[in-house]
Amino acid sequence: MKIKLTLIASLFVSATAFAQNTDSVMLRKIYDEALVNGQCYQNLHYLCKNIGQRLSGSANAQKAVEWGKKVMESYGFDKVFLQPCMVPHWVRGAKEQGFIIDGQKRTPVAIAALGMSVATPKDGITAQVIELHSLDELKTLGEAAIKGKIVFFNRPFDPRFIETGRAYGAAGDQRFAGPAAAAKFGAVGVIVRSLTEALDNYPHTGTTVYDKDGKKIPAAAISTIAANQLSATLKKSPKTKFFFKQSCMQLPDAPSFNVVGELTGTENPNKFIDVGGHLDSWDLAEGANDDGTGVTGALEAVRVLKAMNYRPKNSLRVVFFMNEENGDRGGDKYAELALANKEEHIAAIETDGGGFTPRGFGFTGLQPDALTAINQTWKHLLEPYDADKLSAGGGGSDIEPLREKMPSTVLIGFRGDSQRYFDIHHTPNDVFENVNKRELELGAAAMASLMYLIDQHGLKF
Repeated sequence: MKIKLTLIASLFVSATAFAQNTDSVMLRKIYDEALVNGQCYQNLHYLCKNIGQRLSGSANAQKAVEWGKKVMESYGFDKVFLQPCMVPHWVRGAKEQGFIIDGQKRTPVAIAALGMSVATPKDGITAQVIELHSLDELKTLGEAAIKGKIVFFNRPFDPRFIETGRAYGAAGDQRFAGPAAAAKFGAVGVIVRSLTEALDNYPHTGTTVYDKDGKKIPAAAISTIAANQLSATLKKSPKTKFFFKQSCMQLPDAPSFNVVGELTGTENPNKFIDVGGHLDSWDLAEGANDDGTGVTGALEAVRVLKAMNYRPKNSLRVVFFMNEENGDRGGDKYAELALANKEEHIAAIETDGGGFTPRGFGFTGLQPDALTAINQTWKHLLEPYDADKLSAGGGGSDIEPLREKMPSTVLIGFRGDSQRYFDIHHTPNDVFENVNKRELELGAAAMASLMYLIDQHGLKF
């Protein structure tokens, strides 16, 4: 009996070592394909320079859908298809104008309307400014102090967060909820400090959300340099006024699509491992890092596996989600159709943090102790490629509806180095030239590697 047990243990160790060696060889081949024959950078160039901004409902968004379908078909995926969805159609209109008015002095400043904001009156708004640093201050000051004024939310990023996404989250309520909250106290408009650690003259747009039956007031982001200037002026001259003018408008919802490419599983064709990003972008620039790198990196992850003649056990999908920026309609539709089609989604990877050097992945929805087991078995495989930070907490707004409808789905967020992302996020500076080819390719290889490991070994440890 002792000899038998020893033999069984020996065989198990040998089998495990063999599998680990096989995985190591496979990951090396994945990285070789991505770094030597990579196509994500040239795809990103086309998306940015030949199509450009891709705000939901726009003609360019439709061009991007057509391009995405065509390029997936050119790679010979087993299936390529579109998923129709209706999306918001918000239009910015003419370039915004903003001025600090200190007595007779009018100083122009850089502003940009927040996404989904209403327009100002035709001739703009001029009103006294009140500076706040939190939404709670609205309640503290009350309507008497706020009514008829322009509220200036000026809470900066907290620089103590190492992961800058946490700073973004901590400051973000003033943008997406501030205008609706200020309207309840009689404010006539809102100006929000751009959500970035950078000190520059680029205003950062982004969605604001109004209460369904509440009053809607115009809202704009102001660059961090201009925000500091306005704050300093208010300290010297508390009765400083602000003028801004914007002509944005909300059009009827428009038809659009998610773009999906698939390598069909040889053993479990109705079980899926997804990877994706959002195809839409804000309208101030080319949407390179947000989220051109996401869709082209995700596409590259599946292309690499296809180019290596890898036949997955489970179906692998790349998804270009539409309308993440101002509605999440694409993510909702994808989950809705997955449920209707009785699909089982093992895991979904979202990449929406720019094309920066990969650091690892965050996981949401793993069974107890599974993350520890993943680190024990996969960390050393990813370590040579600096993509081995495997931690709890991950996902993204496009894939979260999957878990809501299918609680067994594990959500995974691709994590690149975060230090530069919010310097260009939602700004006129989000252009192709600010993406590094090598970093983008490394990220695509990391995602392909994780898809391979999940396909071969699953996530139930």
